[in-house]
Amino acid sequence: MPSDIPHIPESRRRRVLVWLVPLVWTLGLGLWGLSRQDSVWRDEAATWQVAGRSAGEIWAMLANVDAVHGLYYLLMHGLFEVFGASTTTLRLPSVLAVSAAATCVALIGRRLAGFWAGLGGGLTLGLLPAVQFYLQEGRPYALVAAGAGLSTLLLVSLLERGPGRRAWPRWAAYGIAVLVCALLNWLSLLVLPAHAATLGWVRAGRRIWLRWAAYGSGAVAGALPLILFSRRQSEQVSWIPPLTWTMLIGPGILLAVGGLGAWAGRSGRAERKALSVAAVGLPLLAVPQLGLIGLSLVQPLFQDRYVLFSMVGLALLIGAALEAAVRACAPRLPRAAGLVVPGVVGVSVLALLPVELDKRAPASRIDDVLAVAGEVAGLKRDGDAVLFVPAARRDTALVSPGAFAGLADVALAVSPAASATLKGEEEDPARIRAALLGQRRVLLVTDADKVAKPPSADRDKAKTAVLREHFAVVADRQLRGRRVTVYEQRG
Repeated sequence: MPSDIPHIPESRRRRVLVWLVPLVWTLGLGLWGLSRQDSVWRDEAATWQVAGRSAGEIWAMLANVDAVHGLYYLLMHGLFEVFGASTTTLRLPSVLAVSAAATCVALIGRRLAGFWAGLGGGLTLGLLPAVQFYLQEGRPYALVAAGAGLSTLLLVSLLERGPGRRAWPRWAAYGIAVLVCALLNWLSLLVLPAHAATLGWVRAGRRIWLRWAAYGSGAVAGALPLILFSRRQSEQVSWIPPLTWTMLIGPGILLAVGGLGAWAGRSGRAERKALSVAAVGLPLLAVPQLGLIGLSLVQPLFQDRYVLFSMVGLALLIGAALEAAVRACAPRLPRAAGLVVPGVVGVSVLALLPVELDKRAPASRIDDVLAVAGEVAGLKRDGDAVLFVPAARRDTALVSPGAFAGLADVALAVSPAASATLKGEEEDPARIRAALLGQRRVLLVTDADKVAKPPSADRDKAKTAVLREHFAVVADRQLRGRRVTVYEQRG
């Protein structure tokens, strides 16, 4: 630490440390085990293979599939072009985004409740199990959390300053932050009713309400074309099961913890100010969760990652509870009061160590695209053919084309890039059957037994039927959720 730090006034030092420590802490958590033992699972493989296409090919694909992730794919395409394709390039944006969100939590907590609320909340965010999962995920959900944190910080600053004439730049920044989040995942617009609940809680004035409505409506209007267009691709979420009571256990626990945090942090500065951590954090936690549950009653959509940004509210509430604990300890044990937050965070790290290690292991995801590509490279011979069941397992070849060099993809009619799809277009079942009967050896890439489902598409049924009737298994490998089986034609 620089030698001039002791000469900096304590208040200024604390203003820096309250956000700098959570920023560095969360960066460290994100960089720890970032490669996950060089594993990439199917959702990240979609990001990887799309980011490797040209901007024109991505734009054409969005007309058919994944329009909801269009902005994220274009962003990752730019990063892949500059830094190259790797697990670091794939996941580092999420690490930086959660670190930015932790910084926002720290700044909000300090403004509304005090130094320890900011520090404790900022340190807590990266430790939450749901956040740890997406902290190292090559998908857009961490970026949405950062945007929600920023928009909430801007709203808090606007509420503290009041409806002044010079407030419009911050309102504009607020609207842009909400809009960008919506373009990354339009379910993030659930942050708006959460912020409306905060405005109602603190009894905001008419001018504040009007400006919030104007800039919030502008963000909704900007995202509306994407919302309407992506609804045409709703079959992409047809796999999400209907809402059940067991699915509500997780949100119920989160809301209970958040309520306890709001109750524990009700004393001190937070209680005396109309704008409190509870007024900001509790709606940010509860409203998106409840809103997604409500939407899922109309169409099944309930996935915790869609409202990952609500964890910003939970971290704020936990930070407020830690501030209350410090204040309660200070009169009796003033020297020990400063150890409350570091002690709780340290104990939490140890208690969550199994979770932390699990999230950084390949087994934390359904499958590993890269591992099975290595098996293919070791098993293939010149002149072999390759099949994918289902066709979406072609992502292995798209992420690791070198491992599949020399193999004939006999079922493929039009490549994914040329067909503007994620998995390409395949031949009809009769042609696939004829092509397979002309092969001596075939490598089948599919799911491991534990996660495999019976073939449902006619093409996939034709593939497996020909292999079963005319080929014999000569090698079989199962690794990290994927399977490679080598078949040789009988006779």
